[in-house]
Amino acid sequence: MTKLFEAPLYPYKRCADQDAGKPARHPVIIVGAGPVGLAMAIDLAQADIPVVVLDDNDKVSSGSRAICFSKRTLEILDRLGCADELVRKGVVWNVGKVFFGDRQVYEFNLLPEEGHKHPAFINLQQYYCELYLVERIRALQVAGKPVELRGGNKVVGLDRKVDHTALTVRTVDGDYDLEADWLIACDGAGSPTRKMLGLEFEGRVFEDNFLIADVVMKADFPTERWFWFDPPFNPDQSALLHKQPDGVWRIDLQLGWHVDRDEEKKPENVIPRLKEMLGEGVEFDLEWVSVYSFQCCRMEKFRHGRVIFAGDSAHQVSPFGARGANSGFQDIDNLGWKLKLALSGNAPEALIESYDFERETAADENILQSSRSTDFITPKSEISRIFRDAVLDLSERHAFARPMVNSGRLSVPCTYDGSPLNGPDAQGLPARTRPGSPPVDAPAGRSWLLEGAGGDFTLLGLGIEVPARSELLGVPLKGLTIQHEDIGPELRARYLGEAEEAVYLIRPDQHVAARWRSLDWTAITAALSIALGKGGEI
Repeated sequence: MTKLFEAPLYPYKRCADQDAGKPARHPVIIVGAGPVGLAMAIDLAQADIPVVVLDDNDKVSSGSRAICFSKRTLEILDRLGCADELVRKGVVWNVGKVFFGDRQVYEFNLLPEEGHKHPAFINLQQYYCELYLVERIRALQVAGKPVELRGGNKVVGLDRKVDHTALTVRTVDGDYDLEADWLIACDGAGSPTRKMLGLEFEGRVFEDNFLIADVVMKADFPTERWFWFDPPFNPDQSALLHKQPDGVWRIDLQLGWHVDRDEEKKPENVIPRLKEMLGEGVEFDLEWVSVYSFQCCRMEKFRHGRVIFAGDSAHQVSPFGARGANSGFQDIDNLGWKLKLALSGNAPEALIESYDFERETAADENILQSSRSTDFITPKSEISRIFRDAVLDLSERHAFARPMVNSGRLSVPCTYDGSPLNGPDAQGLPARTRPGSPPVDAPAGRSWLLEGAGGDFTLLGLGIEVPARSELLGVPLKGLTIQHEDIGPELRARYLGEAEEAVYLIRPDQHVAARWRSLDWTAITAALSIALGKGGEI
C-alpha cells in the first residue's frame, strides 16, 4: 500500500494562466504548500480573497517533521474549519515529565485550569496536518471559494515592482509568468524566495547535532512528553520521547558536535542507539530518520514591499518548545485579516506594516525562549553544566528550583504590548486580557467564547447588551452579548475580575484591541480606527 506521504495529493495540471497572452494578475499568490502556506490560503479564501498557492512538490511532507500543535494553533484552525479533524486524529497531551539520569525530577501540566475547548497540545504528524488542510481547501473550492493549489509549479524568478511582484514559474510544460498584488513567502527554512531577493537571516547557529527518529512500535509509555538530561542510554547528552498516532513514537537523541551526519542516519547505527534506550526486547520499525542542528534567527524585516514572509521562511528556532510551526500559524492569523481589509480598501497599507511590528516581536520572544532552552539543554561551559545539574537535583525536592528547569519552554502566543493597533484599556480588568493579548477561551453560556469571536471585528458585551450586527467605518462589526446569568467563573476571572460589566473590542484574529467598563460608541469608533491602522482618525 502506498504511504500517505508518497501519494501525489495535488498533482500538476495545466492552468489557464499558462495559455494567457500576458501575465495573469492575482491579488495574492502564496509560495509554499506546507502547513503555513495552506492555512494562509484557507484564511484568505474564507474571506473571498482570490488566492493561488504555488509549490514545486505535489504531495504532503515526508516524515512526521513538526508534530506538536498547540492550543492556540487549534483555535486558529477551528476558525479555519479544520481543527476537529486534527484533534480526532491527534494524540492529546497536557503533562510533561523531566528526568535526570535514571530518575524523574520534575513534572508539569501545561493546562492545569478548566474551561478551555482545546487541549494544551496534540501530537500529529505534519503530513496529516497538511492532508487535512488540503481537504479543507478542496471543500472551499466545492463551495465556490476563490482558491487554487498548483502542484508542480516552481517559482524560479522574482522581480519586485512598486505595486506588485512579477514571477516566473517553471513546470514540466515550460515556464510562464504571473503577477501578484501581494506575494506571501511560506516556502520554509531554506526559502528560495528569500534567496532570490538576496535576503539573509540574523541570529545564532548551534553546533550540536540531534538524531530524530520516528519508530513504529507497541509500547505502554503514557501519553506524555518525556525529556531526559544525561540519561544512562545516552550519557552526557539529552533525549526526548513523544507519542504520535498510528503507533508511531518520536525519539530525539542528542549526538554532540562534529559528527558524520550521513553515518549517524544509517539504520545500522540508529537501531543500536534505540535498542539501548528502549531495551533489547522491544520490537520496532524505523519510519523516518534525520539528523539536524538548528538556528535561532530571523530576517531583519518580514515585509519587503509587496513581498511578505511567514513561518520558517521568516524565522527559525530550535525544536525544543514546538515554537516553529505554531508561530507560523500565528503569523498567518495576524496577516490574513490585515490583507483582507487592505485589499478591500477599508484599511491603509499602514495596517500591513503592523504585521512587521507584531510578528517580529513574537519572533524575538520565541528566539529568546528557544535560545535559553538550548543553552540549558546543551551547556557551553563547565560552570554552566554545574549550574544546570544543581538545578535538576534541587527540582526533585524543592519547588523554587522547578521554574528554572528548561527542557524547552512550550509554545504560547505572544502578547502585542506596545502595538500601534492597541486601543484604550479600562482600569480594574484582568491583565491577562489587556489590549494586545492573545485570546483566552472560556465557557460562554452553552458554547465557547472563541466560537463567537474572530473572522470580523467583534464587540463583546459582558453583562452589557451590544447589537448583533453593525457597521463602523465601513467595516462589519459583529456583536456578542453574554448576559449576567451566563457569565461563569472562568469567563469572570479571565475577562472581568472584580468588575460586573465590560465591553471588549476583539480583532479578527481574536486578539484584544481595546476594552471599557461601559458602552461608549465614540470611544469604540476611535479604537476601531486605531485597530485599522488609521491612527484614531474618524
